[in-house]
Amino acid sequence: MKNFIFISPDFPSNYWKFCKKLQENGYNVLGIGDCYYDNLADEVKNSVNEYYWVTNLENYDEVYRAVAFFIFKYGKIDYIESNNEYWLERDAMLRTAFNVKSGFMQKDVKKIKYKSQMKKYFGKAGLKTARYCIVKTLKNCEKFIAEVGYPVIAKPDNGVGANDTRKISNETELAEFLENRKPVQYIMEEYIDGEVITYDAIIDGSGNPVFETGNVTPCSLMNVVNDNGNSVFYIVNELGGDVRDAGRRTVKSFGVKNRFVHFEYFRLNKDQSAGKKGDIVALEVNMRPSGGISPDMMNYANSTDVYKIWADVLVYGTTGLTCGEKYYCAFAGRRDGKTFALSEDGIKEKYGSALKITGRVPDVLSGAMGNEMYVASFKTKKEMNEFYSEVLA
Repeated sequence: MKNFIFISPDFPSNYWKFCKKLQENGYNVLGIGDCYYDNLADEVKNSVNEYYWVTNLENYDEVYRAVAFFIFKYGKIDYIESNNEYWLERDAMLRTAFNVKSGFMQKDVKKIKYKSQMKKYFGKAGLKTARYCIVKTLKNCEKFIAEVGYPVIAKPDNGVGANDTRKISNETELAEFLENRKPVQYIMEEYIDGEVITYDAIIDGSGNPVFETGNVTPCSLMNVVNDNGNSVFYIVNELGGDVRDAGRRTVKSFGVKNRFVHFEYFRLNKDQSAGKKGDIVALEVNMRPSGGISPDMMNYANSTDVYKIWADVLVYGTTGLTCGEKYYCAFAGRRDGKTFALSEDGIKEKYGSALKITGRVPDVLSGAMGNEMYVASFKTKKEMNEFYSEVLA
């Protein structure tokens, strides 16, 4: 029996489904987390063969000892994975320390985590990216801005999502950013006027996609985070051919194998220095599934089971599972403190047959996703847009 160590199987709350599908395919699934075993949901408990509690997943020594214990008890470890952006570097460190060669190693971290390093590999894939500089001093920032003009975007070079991403529109905001930035490396990019689109796929051991879809964020996630706004994104019913091509070229350039990926691009809203209206410009790669409940949304949009597809690929190399009827699957995240025209009961009454998921967004994800979520699927884009208009009014 092969052994799979899953880091933090309890968060996000739907990730036990990855573990369960591995179990059903005959894997011995070993969980490591900092939630007390007694506090785990029954689904999580039943999806792991053994669970090792650590006081803090941030403590590398504790997690290292947990892996060593599992090796002592069960033998060779075939996979160490979290499918979680926050732990990707930790996953790579553990694979390197224990010579588990089924994923990215510590030497690969820069190209998959640092936005400045990603640009080189996007370039190898033949894709355009925003011009940038590494933030060092006021002088080097001013030199860059003189080249590209205001506004510019500043964000941690190694960051998660849109956290601490800022739009800087003038000298005053530039000075404020430099005064208050955190003690980490920042990247500064020219502003791209575009809609954020993604390539989401499950890649097999030969680097070929077994499942492909994508999502669209009509409004900037950066603005949602910084302006405390409502959150909107949706899974497409059909992936555009140019997005598929960009995604596949990115997979090859980064050497992706046996992974669920979430690649982000801009589709330009108008002609600008980065290209013509409608062109695709690469933004960043994420070597894990799209966050939160997105995998469930992919299932609703494609009438399939991405958890099983992922587990099949890792265990068997491929899958016999196919997609069924296609839908748009819409996410609407409402922000606490706002007054909405339609009550929760009113939403459920009007969209009961279309609603798939409702409830609170975990606090750690609420910055990007709002506080109260409503997920629904629709056959047409018109129906989806009407849903957004009603739910967020």
